[in-house]
Amino acid sequence: MPSAVLRLVLVRLAQAVPLLVAITFAVFALVYLAPGDPVRALLGARASTPETVAAIRDRYNLDDPFVVQYLKWLWQVLHGDLGRSIVGNRKVLNVILERMGLSLVLAGISSLIVLLVGIGLGALAALRRGGWIDRGSVTLGVVGISSPAFVTGIFLLYVFGVVLDWFPVYGAGDGVLDRLWHLTLPALALAFSVMAIVVKITRAAMIEALSKDYVTFARARGLSSRRILFNYVLRNALIPVTTAAGLVVVGLVAGSIYVEATFALPGLGTLTVDAVSKRDIPLIQGTALVFSVFVVVANLVIDVLYTLIDPRIRYGGSKS
Repeated sequence: MPSAVLRLVLVRLAQAVPLLVAITFAVFALVYLAPGDPVRALLGARASTPETVAAIRDRYNLDDPFVVQYLKWLWQVLHGDLGRSIVGNRKVLNVILERMGLSLVLAGISSLIVLLVGIGLGALAALRRGGWIDRGSVTLGVVGISSPAFVTGIFLLYVFGVVLDWFPVYGAGDGVLDRLWHLTLPALALAFSVMAIVVKITRAAMIEALSKDYVTFARARGLSSRRILFNYVLRNALIPVTTAAGLVVVGLVAGSIYVEATFALPGLGTLTVDAVSKRDIPLIQGTALVFSVFVVVANLVIDVLYTLIDPRIRYGGSKS
């Protein structure tokens, strides 16, 4: 088993390299083709001389052909340098590290909500199939999947932040408890649509598992309902849920951009939005690379979890 897992990790990492190159190349191309001049965004309304403009363009390689610009950036990344922000003239890596903490906390809280509530509610709906809990979870799933994260965020912001005044309407807060209080609504908004997917998949997987012959045989052997639920039903139902975890990760990453902008949170999402609006090419490339690496690593972890949930699963055709 350890050798199979190690082989899986190495294969996935090898596959991730061309994927990351393709993603960064696509982002670089889109930014390059976008209208506007990053030098104008940097200078703003300030007066400038042709010499100043030429110096800025030379510093950021803006006069080089597109492919040359990308290859220079890629060479810097391979040496651990993400470049300098055009607007702030700061190292992109330092700017990202400053914002990353908040985004990780928000993603962590949202993931807990998705896993605990999503799997729990989906399992409960399957066990109470046809009841009001089941019908309510199905309705919740339809509403959640149909609601983008920023729409849910605006609704929660207005109801619980403005009308009821239970939660802050913007900012990240200071200290642990205050930060959790400020991030409650953003985490719920980010988790809602993704949680709806988990509820639907868990419910369907649980219903299918409950109808299997091994469950009938387990009941005939006199095993307790609790043991059947955890050792047979839930364990097998988690396999398709884990399969869909990749969609959950992508949903959290994509939704965080909208949620952070909605709640004015100084995380990677708002950093990306600001970088795009100002055509800060190094910063756009840096945030895109970070998001891409996060998704790749998360999917790698999900693949490894298969072997923990069901040891019968093997990779690469190994039977050992």
